[in-house]
Amino acid sequence: MDFAKLRAEMVNDLSNRGIRDTAVLQAMNTVPREQFVQEGYEEFAYYNGALPLPAKQTISQPYVVALMLSALKLQPQFNVLEIGTGSGYAAAVVAQMVRQVHTVERQEALVDYAKVRLQQLGYANIGVHLGDGTLGWPEAAPYDAIVVAAGGPTVPVSLREQLGVNGRLIMPVGSYKKQKLQLVWRKKNGRFGQKTLTPVRFVPLIGSEGWENGDQ
Repeated sequence: MDFAKLRAEMVNDLSNRGIRDTAVLQAMNTVPREQFVQEGYEEFAYYNGALPLPAKQTISQPYVVALMLSALKLQPQFNVLEIGTGSGYAAAVVAQMVRQVHTVERQEALVDYAKVRLQQLGYANIGVHLGDGTLGWPEAAPYDAIVVAAGGPTVPVSLREQLGVNGRLIMPVGSYKKQKLQLVWRKKNGRFGQKTLTPVRFVPLIGSEGWENGDQ
């Protein structure tokens, strides 16, 4: 299959659907998504939909990845935190645009899955960590941007606290199965602004400041 052609078609579709951030589009036209999907799903790598991963998780649809990253207004000097590593695809896209990415995953199988792929592709500015994503990764805080690839009832306090001044955070917030993207930013006075964006459906954010396993 001509993955380069499929990748270019995906990016063109994203642009037609309203994604205007050229850095995000360029990064998504660079990262080989077929390397991150499970074996046997390569032909669907550039289909605009979620695909299954180990541990009953999913790799998010490209449009949602692009939408979330565009909202963060990423810059080359940024230090970025991702919650919910999954396959490692979104971290790879972010790493094309910023100085450093730290990504936290609670499923050990996915930590290994992502590390193998990111190392094979030569990403040196991504740290993949096993842990409770609702607590963030305080060792490398503060962050200029935080992206959360799982839905929770509220934005965890720990993540807000790890956001730097003028930093932006995007996360699906709502019920266990249906959410809306929420954009949060830290003002110079330390207070937070927020804005609700489009409806989405993400896997639940499990952890001490999210859902408990088994919540509905």
